[in-house]
Amino acid sequence: MIIASSFNTGRLLVAWDGFGFDAFTALVAKPAIRDAVLVSIQTGFIAAVLATLLGTLAGIAMARHPGRWALWFIGLLLLVSVTPEIVDAVALLPWLVFLGQDLGLGVFSDGIVRLVIGHSLFSIAVVSYIVRARLVGLEAQLEEASADLYARPFTTFRRVTLPLAMPAVLAGFLLSFTLSLDNTVIAAFVQVSGTTPWPVYVLSALRSGLRPEIAAVSTIMLVLTLVALALVALVLRRAGDSATQIARTMTGN
Repeated sequence: MIIASSFNTGRLLVAWDGFGFDAFTALVAKPAIRDAVLVSIQTGFIAAVLATLLGTLAGIAMARHPGRWALWFIGLLLLVSVTPEIVDAVALLPWLVFLGQDLGLGVFSDGIVRLVIGHSLFSIAVVSYIVRARLVGLEAQLEEASADLYARPFTTFRRVTLPLAMPAVLAGFLLSFTLSLDNTVIAAFVQVSGTTPWPVYVLSALRSGLRPEIAAVSTIMLVLTLVALALVALVLRRAGDSATQIARTMTGN
């Protein structure tokens, strides 16, 4: 329905006036829509990079150095994963206000920074699960052989561990990006004037009625999400994973 409505030349989605591409030109013609889309893409990319970096390190640590601490850490990640977004948003907003205004740390008053922090919380847990699932299914013999050949720990990490985990790292990055694109609840709480992401823009547009350009941009977002998920499956498939292994990796099992 959204894809079909994006070709409506009418003023509102509820009334079909004709077929055309006028709604897609609004992405360029209307600054408010263009800015909202750019904020979402910028935030999604930065949040995905941050989540991938921290999640990869956490996933490797849990897979290669298991112990009691790992059980506690997995429990913490599970708590992050199951906590409702509204709870995260309510807790995050006063904390950011405290850091940005009370302590005078101006970086926490920046809209992009606040959105990146909010969006990356859940994504870090997702990447950690995926990377851990990838490495748990692989033997550590290559890393042990590298150490036996007197390679330094960082060299082993760079030339052995990271290449083994790379399919999961790329999958985690793409999934983090797609999760950021549709994050609405946290974004609505932490965003500041001038950095309104696309989902929040759509939410505010409900007051005046949904217009075809909203459906057009939503169609583009849908296509980007499907392409990202297809790339995730392709990366894991090229790494030699079966369909079952791909499903397990993408769910963190």
